[in-house]
Amino acid sequence: MRSGRKIGSTVSDSLNTPEAPGAARPAPGEQPPHAPGVPVRHTRAKGEPRFPDGPRADPAGSHFERRIRSFQPRRSRVTTGQADALQRLWPKWGLDIDGQRVLDLAELFGNTRPVVLEIGFGMGEATAQMAAADPDTNILAVDVHTPGQGNLLSLADRNALTNVRVGNGDAIILLREMLTPDSLDGLRVYFPDPWPKKRHHKRRLIQPEFLTLAATRLRPGATVHCATDWEPYAEQMLEVLTAHPDFENTRPDGGFAPRPGFRPLTRFEGQGLDKGHVVNDLLFRRVPHEDRTPEPPADPSAGPVAGGALPR
Repeated sequence: MRSGRKIGSTVSDSLNTPEAPGAARPAPGEQPPHAPGVPVRHTRAKGEPRFPDGPRADPAGSHFERRIRSFQPRRSRVTTGQADALQRLWPKWGLDIDGQRVLDLAELFGNTRPVVLEIGFGMGEATAQMAAADPDTNILAVDVHTPGQGNLLSLADRNALTNVRVGNGDAIILLREMLTPDSLDGLRVYFPDPWPKKRHHKRRLIQPEFLTLAATRLRPGATVHCATDWEPYAEQMLEVLTAHPDFENTRPDGGFAPRPGFRPLTRFEGQGLDKGHVVNDLLFRRVPHEDRTPEPPADPSAGPVAGGALPR
């Protein structure tokens, strides 16, 4: 059933906005200038980037191994406002996750305030609200959804939020290749894809291997905050976080936490609650290094350990 809601102008691969009468045509091979608020033309030569000054389609390319990923990039329409934000603000506040350099977070944000990594921010409304409510915390928000990237940049610009940076690409590559040990003060994963089919559970982000990697980048005492409205995934999150030696539950009863006041109630979450969905929050803390129980020495007769250890 159609809602009758008016849909605003969008930018897609198939959209070609007609030129204004009398508009000057650029010389062959020359890119026309982009004016804020004017739709971006997308009659492009093969291989031409969708947004010349914006996020790259595949920033890491083929530099790293192919593996099962927890996300599925979607090609969606981009509104005129989102396209304008991507063109204007990406060079200033955007980051392509290419895995080719180690980030200096103080340089990226222009200050030494604590940095929280948010993986998967949707359209960015909750991220923008949290950034506005806590200007002394920097948020590095990562997603692969182009409309959401543009929307968050637009919200940050509109609300003068200088403590938000938008990352484009695979958060695993960011954690493993581009962040230094103990560089993060928090990790937020809100409503990740639940991959409900059993054969797809291996694609879920919150797994022991991911937590081991994340622990190397989280300073002692840093908080991991997850939320999901998919109850079987919530149970898995609780199980793997509880079992991981680098994290401890902030709840004395070892269960789920009430939604903290700093996490806004999103429109998506509200719609789920109206349908009877149960939303579970998990708040775990990175265990201080010195408090960890030393692992017993390896048994020489057991042979080499597969995979090798990550740095701590």
